Amino acid sequence: MIVIPAIDLKDGRCVRLFQGDMHQDTVYSEDPAAMARRWQSEGAERLHVVDLNGAFAGARVNAQAVEAILEAISIPVQLGGGIRDLATIETALHSGIFRVILGTVSARNPLLVHEACRQFPNRISVGIDARDGKVAIQGWSEVTSMDAITLARMFEDAGVAEIIFTDISRDGALTGANLDATVTLARSVAIPVILSGGVAGIHDIHHVMSNHGPFANGGMISGVITGKAIYDGRLDFSEAVRVTRSRIV
Repeated sequence: MIVIPAIDLKDGRCVRLFQGDMHQDTVYSEDPAAMARRWQSEGAERLHVVDLNGAFAGARVNAQAVEAILEAISIPVQLGGGIRDLATIETALHSGIFRVILGTVSARNPLLVHEACRQFPNRISVGIDARDGKVAIQGWSEVTSMDAITLARMFEDAGVAEIIFTDISRDGALTGANLDATVTLARSVAIPVILSGGVAGIHDIHHVMSNHGPFANGGMISGVITGKAIYDGRLDFSEAVRVTRSRIV
């Protein structure tokens, strides 16, 4: 299991939102590339980048900032936000992105996810964001009637590399990760699941590591994404890396 630092991009800056509200943002850096270098220097094995403007606009907006990040670091970068067609997926992957995260389009057009996995094996992840168990799309501005597990099961045989599961109510709130919901999802599909949202400190990392599987169905929690906690200093990222690398469960 790995711990993955997050860089959320809004208007070219590194920010964190509270529960996905674009009007409740805190700016942590005017230089996302410098922030990316920091996390790599502290031991990050992968970087999670979200184009927040793109998630709302339905198209990539912060491409220049993403390019600067890619030039600044050598670790793999996974990118989500506003990627909703095959041409945009191909462009992102050719630019050096390790994996593309499909969120809104996975709920609106599951067949596109299947086709993307066919064309780009092991390069496609699905982002499932949920509020009270129901899938939220369009930058979390719209909550659907579909539950997260139903959506995840649509991709069981598609070749999706990972599912990134975010509990919106926990995101940016520092109230603790929703491990129960994440474990339930991981037990429901054989696709590896990455937990996102709510990590408040090193205790959350220990808790996930003690309950990450693999489970009877072959599913597991393969990683944890952390954002606000490492920016606010509540979680020492280098310590989290040491814990995930050294602890044998």
